[in-house]
Amino acid sequence: MMMLRIRSRDGLERVTVEGSHTTVSQLKTLIQDQLQIPIHNQTLSTNRNLLLAKSPDDFLGFTDMTDPNLPISSLNLSHGSILYLAYEGERTIRGGPAVTPAGSFGRKMTVDDLIARQMRVSRQEKSHCDSVSFDRDCANAFQHYVNESLAFAVKRGGFMYGSVSEGGEVEVNFVYEPPQQGMEDRLILMRDAEEEKRVDAIALGLGMRRVGFIFNQTVTQDKKEYTLSNVEVLLAAELHAESELKEWVTAVVKLEINEDGGADVHFEAFQMSDMCVRLFREGWFETEIGPEDDPKLSKMKKEVVVGVKDLKEVDNDFFLVVIKILDHQGPLTCTFPIENRNIETTMRALKTHMDRARSLPFVKRISDFHLLLFVARFLDVGSDVPALAECVRLQSNVPEGYELLIDSMANTC
Repeated sequence: MMMLRIRSRDGLERVTVEGSHTTVSQLKTLIQDQLQIPIHNQTLSTNRNLLLAKSPDDFLGFTDMTDPNLPISSLNLSHGSILYLAYEGERTIRGGPAVTPAGSFGRKMTVDDLIARQMRVSRQEKSHCDSVSFDRDCANAFQHYVNESLAFAVKRGGFMYGSVSEGGEVEVNFVYEPPQQGMEDRLILMRDAEEEKRVDAIALGLGMRRVGFIFNQTVTQDKKEYTLSNVEVLLAAELHAESELKEWVTAVVKLEINEDGGADVHFEAFQMSDMCVRLFREGWFETEIGPEDDPKLSKMKKEVVVGVKDLKEVDNDFFLVVIKILDHQGPLTCTFPIENRNIETTMRALKTHMDRARSLPFVKRISDFHLLLFVARFLDVGSDVPALAECVRLQSNVPEGYELLIDSMANTC
């Protein structure tokens, strides 16, 4: 028989085992029987630093005793050796009072306290997205509109569509701009579910998917104080959480003063950190933001740990992971009028577009997402829309029925 000493947050206790041939799994069963700590709650290690771990996530770094079939003899344990034990929850020590995990100065911790301890906000160094590359035409169409037509006076946003490589590179090939109301300090999306079905059907046929969201900041925002405002963080986190795509990208278009005192249009790209998305999904963010609130800070409903402090306001930069930006020439054109802008798209716009490209093969003439979205209103979203989009993807001959329909639409005006 052997006696092992077990040190935990409760002090030093003893466990009797049959001998050095005892496995880790058998030892955990003995600890459960003799110390009343369930096996699934136990983390064992020969490393004393285990007792300094502050959360279950920290426990994962101690792996020397995770193999259940490992004999304790291989750990050089002998009669009287000390092992370190961390566990969650409460237990009753034989001959002693119930023990509850304590905070600073012995304060008993509530369930909310324990949860907050796990919500440790820090900068995420590595993104899930290696880079994002923008199709030059679609990026230029977006920035030109917010610069020339809106003069960066109000916000504008759009969903980015493209592909994600196995290495985590995101490629953006078109931007869909949903119905929206842009103001100086916020953007309200008035999303149209039926229109988004048509967009997704086109993306399906093109072999693409929704990969991110792009919006512009306005000239009235004080860009020296923050990268994204608290309102922008909320919108970005909401859309990232909705997507369930780990490589999801948030892109920002802004004006920056150059060395000559002029203004240059500038693109930046980020991922919202994993912790930011988790906090949003679990309802930690205060969503009511008043004019007196500091825009560079996001307010929490409960305290989170930032560094060594418990705070209810977090600097927005903690939630951002910067992504490298590239550009490319994609497979689509971007010359057809873009949806949901100030001027409604008409059949005359379709005729003008088709006439202008009359010398090209028919499939080339319709290789524009915004044209496909306009035409999709008159097609079956489940079959015709993705089929037509697939012709564009393959650059194959368009079935005569679709060609006749589009030509007749263009000639109705």
